[in-house]
Amino acid sequence: MPSIDIQVLEGVFNADEKAEIIRKVTDAFGDVAGQTIKNGTSVRIHEVQSGSWGYAGNVLTTEIAKEMRSRG
Repeated sequence: MPSIDIQVLEGVFNADEKAEIIRKVTDAFGDVAGQTIKNGTSVRIHEVQSGSWGYAGNVLTTEIAKEMRSRG
């Protein structure tokens, strides 16, 4: 069945927030795919080490990501 992988920086989301992400992503996928497929959907959150992620040539750290979250 479907497998959804989400990558985030370590330390940006706590355990409760990660659980909420898993639930909501599963629900959203199920809304489109249907209940039977939803029941077999796997969602994994992979935490990437701070400083090991970059975009547009810039290194992303946990501190930068937390600052981005605080802006809403």
